[in-house]
Amino acid sequence: MSSRLRRFGVPLVVVALAATGCSSSKPSAASSSSPTPAVSSAVSSASPRPAPRPAGPSATITGPVTGGKGINLLSASALAPSPLLTSTEYFASGTATSYVSKSEPNTGRWTLGTGFSAAYKTRLIVRVPKDPKRFNGTVVVEWLNVSAGSDTDPDFSYLGAELERAGAAYVGVSAQQVGIDGSKAGDIASQLVPGLGPSGLRRADPTRYGTLHHPGDAYSFDMFTQVARSLRTPGQLDVLGGLHPQRLIAVGESQSASRLVTYVNGVQPLTHEFDGFFVHSRGGGAAPLTGSGDSDSFVGGKSIIRTDLGVPVLIFETETDVSLLRYDQAEQPDSPRVHVWEVAGTSHADAFVVGPAVGLLGCGAGINSGPQVYVVRAAISALDHWVRTGQAPPSAPRLQHTAGTLARNARGIVLGGIRTPPVDVPVSVQSGAPADASKVICVLFGSNKPFDTATLKQLYGTKAAFVVKWDADADRAIAAGHVMAADRARLVGEAQKVKL
Repeated sequence: MSSRLRRFGVPLVVVALAATGCSSSKPSAASSSSPTPAVSSAVSSASPRPAPRPAGPSATITGPVTGGKGINLLSASALAPSPLLTSTEYFASGTATSYVSKSEPNTGRWTLGTGFSAAYKTRLIVRVPKDPKRFNGTVVVEWLNVSAGSDTDPDFSYLGAELERAGAAYVGVSAQQVGIDGSKAGDIASQLVPGLGPSGLRRADPTRYGTLHHPGDAYSFDMFTQVARSLRTPGQLDVLGGLHPQRLIAVGESQSASRLVTYVNGVQPLTHEFDGFFVHSRGGGAAPLTGSGDSDSFVGGKSIIRTDLGVPVLIFETETDVSLLRYDQAEQPDSPRVHVWEVAGTSHADAFVVGPAVGLLGCGAGINSGPQVYVVRAAISALDHWVRTGQAPPSAPRLQHTAGTLARNARGIVLGGIRTPPVDVPVSVQSGAPADASKVICVLFGSNKPFDTATLKQLYGTKAAFVVKWDADADRAIAAGHVMAADRARLVGEAQKVKL
């Protein structure tokens, strides 16, 4: 199974496809430049805290980008533009450096050296509060996911509502080559949805994106750093519209999370550019310093997060991640700068992140529709508070398992982990275990097996009694900091929809 999952992170290949504007346009000629050697120097990635940000090159930002078919992004956010955030596209260019590994110990305290340098030109999606007075000083920077063969923004899909409420800004970075040039291993999205068109920005819309150039994923880590520097010191073009960021939080989901593991362990100690990291749904491994999204494998392995980083890291794991993607092999205890949230009743991807395109999956109606979105929003809020104040969230209970095999009760509901009403006051079995294991994409979406009416009456008796228990458990989760009070109305509203 691990080899079949090699190329898949969150498979948002079916989300909002009609809204992306992709067509079967002929690809434009690729710009080419051979990497030029840079001075190689072994650099220890260990740094004491506090560590000032060293000087380094920033990306040159141009735009806003216009023309072509409009912003190209395979995601739910393309279907439902934010009412509180503007969304604008820019290009970022410069000369990036690759890294080479000197050592990668299991402690996560990697030592990197510099390799080659090469020119790049990529794109950014910038979302800022429409009312500048609402800006809270935080910019969330997402490493866009390329598992579909094109860019997706799964973390914004989950986090967007909380970023809007909090007044944060957002920047999505096309950090990887697949997002620019498309997948050499096959266009997953177009295979699932006939007529979608080619993957990669340059092939999908050469009029808008034909000048982009990515020298390879070996340079993606420094590209990500240079974009972050440009947000702090915008130079001739301020993409944040006069907002002054006080903190940058890097986020990445699935395959992007594996790249953040590499960034945290090796690059952040050299650059100190980010103030916190949200590593969402990683497997046991870390992304290589070379290679691409077509070939990266992050399933299994033991790449823990270093504990001497100096800035907070919050690792968020679903049932699927702990078991199928073998995060269990890289589990680590909480420390002053690294905390782990493992969430019961969740799968790597779910019905929320797919939205109205759920039917395109071909997985039937039984995919997970569990509580991930509520806990993800609470997690980013807790991390932002941690970055601001230095106060870490309380340690959370872990999922119970033996070598990745999750312990479950008689009904099949997992034991341990962060709990919410869908698992403590259940009307179904929400699980990271797939309902249909015959399709790789379905494996990552878990399952949801509803109870029949007789079981519900046996458990709760009346609808009123059920609602009381559900609401009380929602309040418990909110008090624990695992659900936002702002999401209470929606969460308790789910209980009202249950027929009993």
